[in-house]
Amino acid sequence: MYVKDTIAAVATPPGPGGIAIVRTSGPDAERIAAGIFVSSGAAESQTFVSHRLHHGHVRDPRTGSVFDEVLLAFMRAPSSYTGEDTVEIQCHGSPFIVRTVLHLILALGARHAEAGEFTKRAFLNGRLDLAQAEGVLELVQANSEKAAGIALGQLGGGLSNLIAVLREDLVQVLVQIEAAIDFPEEDIELVHQGELCGRVESLIANIESLIASYQWGKLIREGVRICILGRPNVGKSSLLNALLGEERAIVTAIPGTTRDFIEETVNLDGLPATLWDTAGVRVGADGIERLGIDRTWAKVEDSDGILIVVDGSLPVMAEDQYIMDSVQAKQGIVVINKADLPQSFSSSAVSGTLAEWPRISVSALQHQGLAALKKELRQRFIDSTAEEPEVIVTNLRHKAALERAKHSLDEVLSTLMEGMPPEMAAVDLQGARESLETIIGTVTNDEVLDRIFSQFCIGK
Repeated sequence: MYVKDTIAAVATPPGPGGIAIVRTSGPDAERIAAGIFVSSGAAESQTFVSHRLHHGHVRDPRTGSVFDEVLLAFMRAPSSYTGEDTVEIQCHGSPFIVRTVLHLILALGARHAEAGEFTKRAFLNGRLDLAQAEGVLELVQANSEKAAGIALGQLGGGLSNLIAVLREDLVQVLVQIEAAIDFPEEDIELVHQGELCGRVESLIANIESLIASYQWGKLIREGVRICILGRPNVGKSSLLNALLGEERAIVTAIPGTTRDFIEETVNLDGLPATLWDTAGVRVGADGIERLGIDRTWAKVEDSDGILIVVDGSLPVMAEDQYIMDSVQAKQGIVVINKADLPQSFSSSAVSGTLAEWPRISVSALQHQGLAALKKELRQRFIDSTAEEPEVIVTNLRHKAALERAKHSLDEVLSTLMEGMPPEMAAVDLQGARESLETIIGTVTNDEVLDRIFSQFCIGK
C-alpha cells in the first residue's frame, strides 16, 4: 500500500567523498528543507524556486548551529523523479556531516526510506513503468559499456514500447475473437480464421525473438565464465596477468605455485568475462595440491568455456592429453603458450571434439598474440549465437512472463486451427495479455513490487 508520507535517505555511496546527496521526497519535503536551510542571499525568501540550485547552509533549528555549506535543489511535483515534491541537499561528503543532515531531516518528520522506495514511488506515480524502473537498477549495476547501454535503453522505454506494440496486436486479435463470440450469426470466426492464425503466429515469433535475446543479455549482464586450465608450468598465471595487464597471479618456475583458483574480470570490447586461473592439473598429486586440483575440476564444471594452455616449446605430454580428454563436452580454445621459443607442439595431438576448437599461439611473457586471443574469446563465447538484437531482455522476470505469454498464444493457435469454440481462445488471449502487462506493471501485486524494489540500494 502506498502511504503518501515524506521519506529521506542518502543517495550517494557510503564513506568519505567530495560531495554527498541527501534526498527527501513527499508532501512535507519543502517544509522540512525550509526548517534546516538558510539561504546565503539575504533578500531571498525561504520559498524555493523549482528546478534551481540554492546556495546556503544547513543548521540545527533547535540550536542554530551551522553544520555545512550546501547546495539545495527543489523539484516541485509532478516534475521530479518520484512525481512528488523532492529536495536534494548536496553537502560535503564527510560521513559525520551526511549523518547530521539526514538526522535533522528525520527529526522534522521524515521517515527513513526503504530500499528502492524513491524509484517505487516513481513507478506508483506514473513517472516510470515497471520495466523502466527495473532499468534503473540495471543501470546502477551495469559493469560494462554494453550493459549500461542496454539498461539505458530499457530505462528510456525501449522494451516497454515493444511490449506495448505486442499488446496492441494481441488486443486486436482478441477484439476479433470477442466479436465472433458476441455475433455468432455473422460467422466472423470462419471469415477471419486464416488471418487470425497468421497474426497469432506473428505474435509468437516476435515473443520468441525476445525470449532468445535473454541468453545474449545474460552474457552482457553477468559476463562469460572462462576457466584457464593446464598442467603445472605451462604459463596459466602468466597468461592471466597478460590478459589483465597487471601482475595479479604469482609466477614462479616452481610447479604447483597456484594451489587455489584466482578470479578476475577482463573487458572484451565492452563485455565482461570472468577468468579463473586454476591450480595445475598433475596426475598423482596428493595433499594440498590434490585439494587445489579438485577445485580446478569444480571450476571447469561451472564455467561457460575453457582455455586449455599448453607449452608450445614441448611436445604434448600425458597430462596435457589427460586434460584435453577430460573436457570433450565443453567448448573452448587451445592456447599454445611460449610462442617466443622454438616450437615442438603438434596440432595432431589435439583430437576428438577439441580438434574443432580454435588454436591460438601466444607468448604470455612477451605479450604476443593477446589481441587475437581476446578477439577469439569474444567471438567464441559471446558472438557465437546471432546478430545482436535491437531490444535485449536481461531480466529473468521478463523472460518468464514472455514464456507464459508464448504458451498462452500457442494454445490460442491450436484452438483456432482445430476449430474449437472461440471462448477458449479468448481465455488464453486474456492470459497472454496479462503476462505481457506484468512486464510493464499494468498488472501486478504488492508482493511482486516489494521483491523487485528490495533489490535497490537505499536512496534510489
